[in-house]
Amino acid sequence: MPAATRVHVKSFMEFIEASPTSFHATHAIALRLSAAGFTELTESAAWDQVPLNGFVRRDGALIAWRQPDIWTPSTALRIVASHTDSPALKLKPRGMGNRMGFRLAETEIYGGPIVPTWFDRDLAVAGRIIDIQGDVHLVTTPGFARVSTLAVHLDRELGRDLRVDAQRDLNAIVCLDQSGSSVCEDELATLLAEQAGLAVGQIVAAELFLVPAEPPALIGLRGELLASYRLDNLASVFTTMSGLLQSTTTKDVQVMAAFDHEEIGSGTPSGASGPFLAQLLRRLSLSNGYREDDHLAWLARGIALSADVAHGVHPNRADRHDPLVQPVLGGGPVLKWSAPMRYATDAVSMAAWSRACAAADSDHQVFVNNGNIPGGTSLGPLLATRLGIHTVDAGVAVLSMHSARELCAVADIERFTRLSTGFLELG
Repeated sequence: MPAATRVHVKSFMEFIEASPTSFHATHAIALRLSAAGFTELTESAAWDQVPLNGFVRRDGALIAWRQPDIWTPSTALRIVASHTDSPALKLKPRGMGNRMGFRLAETEIYGGPIVPTWFDRDLAVAGRIIDIQGDVHLVTTPGFARVSTLAVHLDRELGRDLRVDAQRDLNAIVCLDQSGSSVCEDELATLLAEQAGLAVGQIVAAELFLVPAEPPALIGLRGELLASYRLDNLASVFTTMSGLLQSTTTKDVQVMAAFDHEEIGSGTPSGASGPFLAQLLRRLSLSNGYREDDHLAWLARGIALSADVAHGVHPNRADRHDPLVQPVLGGGPVLKWSAPMRYATDAVSMAAWSRACAAADSDHQVFVNNGNIPGGTSLGPLLATRLGIHTVDAGVAVLSMHSARELCAVADIERFTRLSTGFLELG
């Protein structure tokens, strides 16, 4: 493995470990942007002066930008977008109870995880806590919880078909508790408060997830594969962020947007269906004296890359893929195409993609759906619809998408970073 690739994937693995939830991911991005000289602004204050390089956070989402020194009538817009959330098990508020000598925590499915992969794993609790002053604190515990399967001896069908009743089967064991009291719950509250540097009585709200405690790992005989939770979609968040950090100033405005809630439809203030990006772009253009007509013309000169992981062909189930178009792990960035526009790629954005790949000197591939399998979608069509900007959908090829342990090729992370850089620098 080349030294540069090794360094880049090590940085990515550190980013994954620092980002068990969308809230942690935006914090991790903010730290890297700040270290690179980007200035954070607050949405709730007027932007009298907008820095050339800056960013703003909204809950589990973040948007960063790099502006040219001077905007001209030909200044255009280059956007790379991704999402910070992943399928998970989310803790229900006050959903703790005793059963058969265990203290259990109720969960609700967030997004579309491959649920059986969440059983019999060490699970940690991660998320955000809000104190009585309204301040937000991020927390991540060690792994202590577990969602257990029934022994196959007690249900012989489990060896062939694990059917899950979401309300019955996804209660997580927190601890042994023969007393029937709330001792375990109190201990968890104390643990979370200590992590936040608070007293239990100072906590007024929390948004918490169960997340796999197992760290990312390089596997394969040559260490050429990366196994981890949240490759979907931290692989895109990290590479587009890295692309922004590595790109140079051009005559155009460069934007990196990392939205939340893509896995549940994006219909939130911090999701791609919300107003976050549109509001940010208007504030940027206003600060440079653009009237509404100027702003709309600026958007019309834009092009966007919607980055989300793509389905690599499965070696044991190639029949579920298109018989001719089969992207592989390690084959480079994957363009995603769909006739009913479940991906936003069209001829205009495909041409921009080809130019960016050439600038990055990167191999690239294409994904299309099997004609009998509709497949998924992405935030690309949402971005294109709300801004009226030609958008290309693309990503890193993975296996086991939505599993608690996904798989990608190490080399593809560096390649997609180069591609993101090339896209932002498109003339």
